[in-house]
Amino acid sequence: MFRNMYDTDVTVWSPEGRLLQVEYAMESVKQGSACIALRSSTHSVIGALKRSVSELSAHQQKILEIDDHLGIGIAGLTADARTLAKWMRNECLNHKYVYGTALPSGRLVTDLADRHQ
Repeated sequence: MFRNMYDTDVTVWSPEGRLLQVEYAMESVKQGSACIALRSSTHSVIGALKRSVSELSAHQQKILEIDDHLGIGIAGLTADARTLAKWMRNECLNHKYVYGTALPSGRLVTDLADRHQ
């Protein structure tokens, strides 16, 4: 896709009436791999498809541990997810240091949504 001055921000519309940043994000999701999670009252399972872009490249790790009780599966760009995982790990460690207990998963998800809103 042709890059120009209309793809620098998500709020800038091109003359054709398109949001190029949104189109780029949709394309990166299409290039990602599948990720699924299942939960019961006693267990949870996360599964992710590992595929390499070419025969010469290596598989990428798609499931990351955040804390003893939290993990995430990556379905989009690995670099973006690793940045989010690093931030989530820091939040869990800070909460454990200050309060002495594990950070509730609902609070972490809310903080993540507030941070990226």
